[in-house]
Amino acid sequence: MDGTNISITVLNRLTDELDELTPEARKAATYVLENPQDVGVSTVREIAKAAHVKPNTVVRMARQIGFEGYDDFREPFRAEIRRGSVSFPDRARWLQSIRAKGELGGLYADMVDSMLRNIEETFGGIGEAALKTAAEDIWNSRQVFTLGVGVNNSNARNFTYLASTGMTRFNAIPKPGSTAVDDLAWADSQDILIAITCKPYRSEVIDAVKIAREQGVKIVGISDSPASPIIVNSDHGFVVAADTPQFFPSSVSTIALLETLLSFVIASATPEIVERVGKFHARRHQLGLYEDTK
Repeated sequence: MDGTNISITVLNRLTDELDELTPEARKAATYVLENPQDVGVSTVREIAKAAHVKPNTVVRMARQIGFEGYDDFREPFRAEIRRGSVSFPDRARWLQSIRAKGELGGLYADMVDSMLRNIEETFGGIGEAALKTAAEDIWNSRQVFTLGVGVNNSNARNFTYLASTGMTRFNAIPKPGSTAVDDLAWADSQDILIAITCKPYRSEVIDAVKIAREQGVKIVGISDSPASPIIVNSDHGFVVAADTPQFFPSSVSTIALLETLLSFVIASATPEIVERVGKFHARRHQLGLYEDTK
């Protein structure tokens, strides 16, 4: 394996094989998918202990996806450690200075640091080609359903709202007074579902994705782990970093990913999209929805 992000290739292979592994090997694989930073610095016994499996289970897992053994499997992760990451000394000095300002300075620094790191980690693991392929499927679909509950309900609805300025086939679900499963009742292989959930995973989102998949609907899964039940077997899976010192998962990288995905959809669209967006905003001006500040 050559090039950058070689461990991402290994993790993708592991995700693809997840359903084919034995229950014990799946436990080991899930641990690796959720803690890839541990692989390069851990022995097979350490990984096995952390995953609550036997060392030979970890070896079998590595062999299942084409490696000779654990050492061969671990090498791409060790190579990335040796290569190092981009340094941000100016940002580090800034964070340290605001931490020293007072009692809340530390919290402020931690929040800002986690948000910046989440953006970096998210887009460091997502390539242009993956976004382009997902965007093309979205544009070519008959209907697009966006599903999020809890904190991700507003994220899904905002994405749908922005898309509706130039397109009419976007639907945020669940609709008021309905359920996501009901809203997808007539969806089929001509449609696509963008589903969002992070730990703890919401059962209604998992159930809707399962049923949609059975109906032939294409799935774009957005979650915080490659082992997430809405990413495994999805047509387009995107892992977002959601760490935060607060009690709720961060939405920063999810919003950034959705905005980027929508920009790719617009780029994949036919030229008429520009005219439609222009008409939408011209209508707003005519109706007096914008305040004239001149």
